Amino acid sequence: MYDTIIVGAGSAGCVLANRLTEDPSRRVLLLEAGPRDTHLWIHVPLGYGRLFTKSEVNWGYESEPEPALNGRRVFTPRGKVLGGSSSINGLVYIRGQPEDFDGWGIPGWGFADLLPYFKKAENQHRGADDWHGTGGPLEVADLPDKHELCDAFIASAERLGIPRNDDFNGARQEGTGYYQATACRGRRCSTATGYLRPAEKRANLTVRTGALVTRIVFEGKRAVGVECQGKIFTGREVILSGGAFNSPQLLQLSGVGPGELLQRHGIPMVHDLPGVGEDLQDHFYARTFWRCSRPITLNDDMLSLWRKAGMLANYVFRKKGPLTISAGYAAAFVRTRPELERPDAQIYFINFSTAKRGGVLHTHSGFTCAVSQLQVESRGSVRIKSADPTVQPAIRYNYLSSENDRRVMVEGLKVARKICTTAPMRDYVAGEYYPGEKVKSDEDWLAFCREVGETVFHPTSTCRMGKVVDSRLRVLGLTNLRVVDASVMPSVPSGNINAAVIAVAEKAADLLREEACGR
Repeated sequence: MYDTIIVGAGSAGCVLANRLTEDPSRRVLLLEAGPRDTHLWIHVPLGYGRLFTKSEVNWGYESEPEPALNGRRVFTPRGKVLGGSSSINGLVYIRGQPEDFDGWGIPGWGFADLLPYFKKAENQHRGADDWHGTGGPLEVADLPDKHELCDAFIASAERLGIPRNDDFNGARQEGTGYYQATACRGRRCSTATGYLRPAEKRANLTVRTGALVTRIVFEGKRAVGVECQGKIFTGREVILSGGAFNSPQLLQLSGVGPGELLQRHGIPMVHDLPGVGEDLQDHFYARTFWRCSRPITLNDDMLSLWRKAGMLANYVFRKKGPLTISAGYAAAFVRTRPELERPDAQIYFINFSTAKRGGVLHTHSGFTCAVSQLQVESRGSVRIKSADPTVQPAIRYNYLSSENDRRVMVEGLKVARKICTTAPMRDYVAGEYYPGEKVKSDEDWLAFCREVGETVFHPTSTCRMGKVVDSRLRVLGLTNLRVVDASVMPSVPSGNINAAVIAVAEKAADLLREEACGR
């Protein structure tokens, strides 16, 4: 008998394992379907590109055919390893905008309520202030090197009226500058390294890897444990932290979800809860590629044996150089219409280019300028396709189903092109490699999005507060069962979501502590 069973050792699960075991009287079991985070490329920041394929550390999901994307399926990496997606993501540290959390409309979950948890989680290398904290488990730091291409991108954005911003997680998100990353001394800081590693020294925490949970065990409407590898583990409370795909999948497999869906797959009904797996949101993303007029890109480094050797030496001995780059180097958070009160598009800039993410770099000097929308309107779903827990669920993003989502993508890509063709950036441009000058009209840009757009790995909202869980993250209509991960967010925040998931888990741990004190 455990006090708490946590299913999923990802961004949220590792936070909970750490914070809950600070109470030595609480026995916690943490179950993770994947292996330990020993894979070399997990810990090298630029190594995220080596982790995109389906493997022992990546669920490697694929969406159903997307109607708005010409019927294409979208490859969807998710972490299957200690640290979850925080072990394979692009390391970019972005919290979102205060209006995102205030807009959830859930008492206790506004930005003022979450800011203390953002700060508590953080060990900000710039030091503490009104917006940032130090001493937390999550290392947050500037990238070790500047780059002249990034400097040119930022200068051109400023010339177009986009203000310089050296802290996207401070008083305002709008502007252009360099990203910060969840890294320290040249190594990734996942929740496994930041939160779980210290907690594993505690006698009251048990961690099992290679442990796929196949169902939640109920007595009536009360969760009493989980089944894993043919064994039953019992606990006073079960917490699902499998993320926006796996948490609703496990609920549905366990008899909690839309009644018609469960009946279709022959799953005995425990609780008819139609919202489970609905309302999926994600940021849509499209990349443009540019030829660089000077041999200063990572593409060039990879073409030269001597430059590759120098890059490796720079990383090993100085913890600097291209191997410390995150999935974004510089950025611009922009308003695609001047009358908007806050940014609605995120522009990523990085000093290399590749036709396939995680694939071989182009053989010419090149860089990438990509766009995603921030306040998403389109919603999809996650539904089991089988009663077999090893069969991936049906993921339907339903991208571009909103007129505004389509407009933001088109206008954001036009802004990205303006930046790249404005001095000083245009002095580095030898040509627009893709999509090229053939794309001119709004219709052309939208067709381009349908042809190449994909996920930027920020799925949320499939067990959202108010429809599946209450404001204390308890599953509605059931007892001793919670969900704590990105799926509980009513809508996706504006930007990369890992920081927000960690803050949600920090707050959830406090809610659990409050209840323990009240018993």
